[in-house]
Amino acid sequence: MRKYRYELKYIITPKMATILKTRLLTIMDVDSLASGGKNGYTISSLYFDDLASTAYFEKLDGVLYRTKYRIRVYDYDDSFIRLERKLKHENMTSKDQTKISKETFYKIINGDINEIAMTNDKLYNEFIKDMRIKCLRPSVIVEYKRLALTYPISDVRITFDSSVRSGRYNYDLFSENLETFSVLDPNQVILEVKFNDYLPESLAIILTTIPSFRQAVSKFALCRAIK
Repeated sequence: MRKYRYELKYIITPKMATILKTRLLTIMDVDSLASGGKNGYTISSLYFDDLASTAYFEKLDGVLYRTKYRIRVYDYDDSFIRLERKLKHENMTSKDQTKISKETFYKIINGDINEIAMTNDKLYNEFIKDMRIKCLRPSVIVEYKRLALTYPISDVRITFDSSVRSGRYNYDLFSENLETFSVLDPNQVILEVKFNDYLPESLAIILTTIPSFRQAVSKFALCRAIK
């Protein structure tokens, strides 16, 4: 049975983010898998959509059940490339993921689908099938800076995303000539709170000390809106 996690999103100011980080770090840890430590790290994601922009318009229309594919890298590291499928059900999410090679990445963005062989990986095969049947194509690059904090109870993960940028005209995540455009006000930080069954009271109390505005903010939609 597929497991979903709660995902709550807020918009806060950089000053609020600094205060909140300081308070949360008294009981939370910086993501041990993040190479940037307390300085955070850069996430670059290439999202896919069909010719009718179904994923984009379903987000704008608030469709309750949605699915998006993306290819994600961290700090431009081409040795770790991950294909992900994110499923959304109201304010809950689930994610499938698998690693792909750089060679496969370039076949995908160049549209060489017939050169990609099926494997024993279910997610990988379903993505290739959807590219062929649903005509999925690269849609937009979403890039931002992230600091991630973790807490073991209920697998809580709280992230601070800033400097969100959009890349609409070049889908090569590793291109030295990749041009991106800022889509988020410099005075805004996207706060995401993710957890399994419940949010521990100690964290909930800290989060209520900072004025915030819960929003259905989507970095994908923000970046797609840039013409």
